Amino acid sequence: MSSASAPRTFEVRHVQLARAAFAAIAAIMITFSPDHSGNLGLAVFSGFAIATGLVFLLAAWLVHPTGARWPAMLLGIIGVAAGMVAGVTSLRSTLMFFAVVIAWAIASGLVETIVGARTLHALRRDPGTDAVAQTDASTPSRGEARDSLTIGIITLVLAAGLLLVPAQYALNYHIEAAGQTFTLTGIVIAVGVFGGYAAVVAVYLAIAGFSPRRHAAVAAPTDDTTGGAA
Repeated sequence: MSSASAPRTFEVRHVQLARAAFAAIAAIMITFSPDHSGNLGLAVFSGFAIATGLVFLLAAWLVHPTGARWPAMLLGIIGVAAGMVAGVTSLRSTLMFFAVVIAWAIASGLVETIVGARTLHALRRDPGTDAVAQTDASTPSRGEARDSLTIGIITLVLAAGLLLVPAQYALNYHIEAAGQTFTLTGIVIAVGVFGGYAAVVAVYLAIAGFSPRRHAAVAAPTDDTTGGAA
């Protein structure tokens, strides 16, 4: 058995499940936090981006074969870099949240979208490659390429959504039952949008990770074949 076809301990499904776990943690932290300020948003995003980036960097070494590691490496670098910038507490502000998260979403979204689209295009031109992917976990399959394309598009939608939210937006509203006046700000909306994105990604990647993979059985010589050859 060649090294290219040798079974791997870690597969794409493990990367998807790890990403889903970190996205779920980010979504839960934002959902159950009464504070949707820029500081909270950047703190959650920093942990999410660094953790996800490290998953990609490990995947480049443990999951993907030589020659197909650059997308994971690039996504890992983008994630870790964005997370480290967001982690600088002295620079945290409302505008910084918009700038860092939008830049990360555009960069990583484009990478995943392009990689997924190119892989699907290659599989359509050479259908035999998808058959190889059923027996070699290191070869991207049609489903994995589709997942990458979908997550890339969702991430670009996050960037577009944040671009549509005015950073200085503020709306005062009064709730009679509570007897209080509240203010809905642009950063509250933006942090909520990111939390919604994290929840969608967590659910999608968890489903993708737990979905059964169809591995084609390796054809073995039958009794008739061996008997005929004898």
